[in-house]
Amino acid sequence: MALGRLHFCGCLFLVCVFVSGLLAYEKRQIHFTHDPTSPPPTGSAGSQDPLTTWLTRAVTTRPNVLFLIADDLRPKLGCYGESNMVTPNIDQLASQSVRFDRAYVQQAVCGPSRASFLTGRRPDTTRVVDLHTYWRTAGGNFTTLPQYFREHGYVTQGVGKVFHPGISGGNNDDELYSWSAPTYLGVPNMQPENDPKAYHKSTLQPVNVTELGDLQDTDVADFSIDFLRNHSRKSDKPFFLVVGFRKPHLPWRYPMEYTDLYPLSNIQLAPHRTVPPQMPPIAFSTFGELRKFEDIIALNVSMPYGPIPEDYQLKLRQGYSAAVSYTDAELGRVLAALDQSGLTNNTVIAFIGDHGWQLGENAEWSKHTNFEIAVRIPFTIYIPGVTSSNHRFHFIDPLTVPAGIGQAADRISNATHSHSDALVEAVDLFATLTELSGLPVPKTCPTQSRHVPVCTEGTSLLPVIRHVQSSGSSPEQPMQWKKAAFSQFHRNLDTNLPVMGYTVRTDQHRYTEWVAFDKVQFRGNFSHVVARELYVEDSDPDEFHNVAEVTSYSSTVESLSQLLRAGWEATLQNYLVSSGRK
Repeated sequence: MALGRLHFCGCLFLVCVFVSGLLAYEKRQIHFTHDPTSPPPTGSAGSQDPLTTWLTRAVTTRPNVLFLIADDLRPKLGCYGESNMVTPNIDQLASQSVRFDRAYVQQAVCGPSRASFLTGRRPDTTRVVDLHTYWRTAGGNFTTLPQYFREHGYVTQGVGKVFHPGISGGNNDDELYSWSAPTYLGVPNMQPENDPKAYHKSTLQPVNVTELGDLQDTDVADFSIDFLRNHSRKSDKPFFLVVGFRKPHLPWRYPMEYTDLYPLSNIQLAPHRTVPPQMPPIAFSTFGELRKFEDIIALNVSMPYGPIPEDYQLKLRQGYSAAVSYTDAELGRVLAALDQSGLTNNTVIAFIGDHGWQLGENAEWSKHTNFEIAVRIPFTIYIPGVTSSNHRFHFIDPLTVPAGIGQAADRISNATHSHSDALVEAVDLFATLTELSGLPVPKTCPTQSRHVPVCTEGTSLLPVIRHVQSSGSSPEQPMQWKKAAFSQFHRNLDTNLPVMGYTVRTDQHRYTEWVAFDKVQFRGNFSHVVARELYVEDSDPDEFHNVAEVTSYSSTVESLSQLLRAGWEATLQNYLVSSGRK
């Protein structure tokens, strides 16, 4: 039966080639989406669910993967309920994807976060907790996500900021191992990074592109578009394309007309703009990244807490929003090119931010903390025929979107697309994309995995996706899943008294312990606790009230401390055993 089925599909393909002159790459698309031997549509007798159908086909017919990363992007997007944001292209993608509403990175800074989700391992394993460490020399010669796809027959191409530039990516974006061709970073003169003085001139750098020329993210999008248009003529292999946009990272450099989307009269300040009264000082970041810019220096912002004058806070929030809309436009151009190239119906699309970004909440700016806003990210996954049957992405120019579209788009999006409030982690991405592509899913890493080249410290999100698809856009039935998400951030790492803040996010709480850190063994010493934090998320979503020392929460602190110290290994193993996945 199997041989006969394959023979029939092969004959059908030959007919299609004869009729339409399709190339070898297009063969995979037609086979994948129009196989007449596939089960009938969902709802018909004897049907499979769409996800099972996808996974069955993916084993023999490899889909493409488009992985989109935005730098410093918190879920400040229309599809996440931000009605004042103009992000029509990301909202369009989310409307055809599964949107993860509680997704967290493992550390809120670029280098460590990217090293983590691109290797499927956590910072204590990669030993990357700063911007100056390469995991292959510090943690182990770990296989990366693009490297894994390359080793399984994919053409892998990086564009823009994928690994953190410099030492964190081996000084060449891990070129030798991860990519079929060198990563295209974008034309340097389109961005001030090559001129430190220009880079730090101001946090706010709207430009006239007619005079200056296109910016680097526009160039990154252009290269990605050319890749999508030309790939099928150059290769009969599937592709793994990673597009890393540099915005909305500082400085906020974008075409000046995007500022007009956000009049200062419409910008609101953060609800809590002062330092939480019971917050331990070690939990606070003095936002040194922001303080390096000349416009901030001119404000004479006091150390350690500021504040930044409120009129300038409004300008900073305006600049960040404008940079987000510029990123949305460039991302939308890439999605439209995917669609125009006829690739949408055979391409998995993952979209994330590499960490969040604080805009004055609790007097914080930048990232570099364990607070919810720093570690929570936007995260969506599109699977053709599973998360959507539309298969179309058209470009929507944010500059032509009518006023108020953010709120309208949010209502439409939440009414029509699937979303989950499961606690998921960026480290889950490795196993998820491999399983969706029909590749062998890496096994869970052992406690000591330095010499294990391929394994993961996350788990596939397929059970969450399946639950969402089977239960509707607002699933009411509980599912077995991980009970916590883990992140961390360090303090005083370059001193003789380094401290690591380990934090765990559960359904109701965020609990953090700041403990002495052994830089040799790269492990926290939980017998030496420097400070604790406990926030009750339902009643205090802004994490303004630390109740770790409140007597009535002592039992909660004790149970969460045990959970935190048991770590991700215990949480993941408990889930795998209870769900029958181990």
